[in-house]
Amino acid sequence: MRIARQGTNQLGLRLRYHWRNWAPVLKVVSIMWTVLAFFMAIPWIVLVVERDPDARAFGLSMLLVLAAVGLVWLSTMRTRVELKPWQMFVLTTLSWVSVSGFASLPLVLGAPQLTFTNAVFESVSAITTTGSTVLVGIETLSDGLKLWRGIMQWLGGIGIIVMGIAILPFLKVGGMRLFHTESSDWSDKVMPRTGGIAKATLGIYCGFTLIAMLAYWAGGMAPLDAIVHGMTSLATGGFANSDASFGAYAGQPHLLWMGSLFMLLGALPFVLYIRVLRGARMALWRDQQVQGLLLLLTVVVLGLTLWRIWLGTPPFEALTQVAFNVISVVTTTGYASDDYSTWGALAYVAFFYLTFVGGCSGSTSGGMKIFRFQVATILLRNQLRFLVHSHGVFASRYNGQPLTDDITRGVVAFSFFFFLTVAGLALGLALMGLDMTTALSGAATAVANVGPGLGDIIGPAGNFVTLPEAAKWLLCAGMLLGRLEILTVLVLLTPMFWRK
Repeated sequence: MRIARQGTNQLGLRLRYHWRNWAPVLKVVSIMWTVLAFFMAIPWIVLVVERDPDARAFGLSMLLVLAAVGLVWLSTMRTRVELKPWQMFVLTTLSWVSVSGFASLPLVLGAPQLTFTNAVFESVSAITTTGSTVLVGIETLSDGLKLWRGIMQWLGGIGIIVMGIAILPFLKVGGMRLFHTESSDWSDKVMPRTGGIAKATLGIYCGFTLIAMLAYWAGGMAPLDAIVHGMTSLATGGFANSDASFGAYAGQPHLLWMGSLFMLLGALPFVLYIRVLRGARMALWRDQQVQGLLLLLTVVVLGLTLWRIWLGTPPFEALTQVAFNVISVVTTTGYASDDYSTWGALAYVAFFYLTFVGGCSGSTSGGMKIFRFQVATILLRNQLRFLVHSHGVFASRYNGQPLTDDITRGVVAFSFFFFLTVAGLALGLALMGLDMTTALSGAATAVANVGPGLGDIIGPAGNFVTLPEAAKWLLCAGMLLGRLEILTVLVLLTPMFWRK
């Protein structure tokens, strides 16, 4: 009896210990669920005004999310939120996974009546700003569901956790460390408080989004289309209100140029916008990341434009279509105004390579980020110098700052695991019977958070709905890994992490 009582006491102590570790994390995550429920109310109000039956789906979804929030707060009422560094990693991953799950509820309960797998795929694609879709007949969806798809991507674009940085300082949480686990931005602080950075970033993001909405509306888009495209352009997400994506506006080149501009704005470092507003007018143009991204876009756009002109496309049409689609893929937005997989072998291979690039660190875009390619180039150049001058000492600098060992280790580790993840996903998709083009481009577009792949099935003119359910779950994992920059999630899988 005594041994049994001691065992029970030890089990109780162990459970209380684990609960003390998890309770603060759940309490912060529930705040993000509350934010999600708040934004669910927007399409719900629209549907109520329109007397659309989908209003019931959004109402029930909000109740379920708020019920989960209530349960967490009741059970953690006396818990103080003081998170340790290891808990930040758990919080980051758990928040993205749980928010994606709750965000799928209106898609299951609403008019599309998607299967659970398809609904989760759509919501993960939205929250991670990937832009892959399983929906067919998007034009026939209710206004509320169209709006919800845009809102999900808008929330994912700024990063639900980054949005929470404005709240977390009040809970005495190390917001900047949390920001680093969600984003690869390692720039110096430009404002004294993390909360100030989050608020300024959110303000700029909202301002750009509003400008995009008004510009699209003035350019001829219907009000709802302008709102949704404004949100998904700045989020570099790529969801559109038509099965044809931005191809629905292919006959209005001014809208394609607007889209190109807003996608590019979303792919630049938001911390530099803050510096510009605080008086450093040349901060954006002097940044090595921005210079590298603009140079890459210029070279690729000019090259593929000449290629299309040589194939017989009128010059202005060629430039417009190439610029829009190249910027869309490089910024990982995923809009398509044309089926670029039919532009010839050169364009086909080029777009596959561009899938991996991504925008700048500290932006809303995914991919490997341009700075990693630049750092890798610096390391390669120094290695070649060392081979010629074996006793030389070569200083590595980036943006005027020395490249420290932790940054170079991070670049090498991330790059290795990025391509390893793509290779593993592609192998898994191939085992499910998908052809090589679909498997490889599907894995790449998921991890890079681009959206469309290549080939007849998931290419710019295709859709992910016909893929096997197991393949969709694999791609969901790839999208989450890519959005959280892989290492944030992989560290949770190591035994030493849980022994801390």
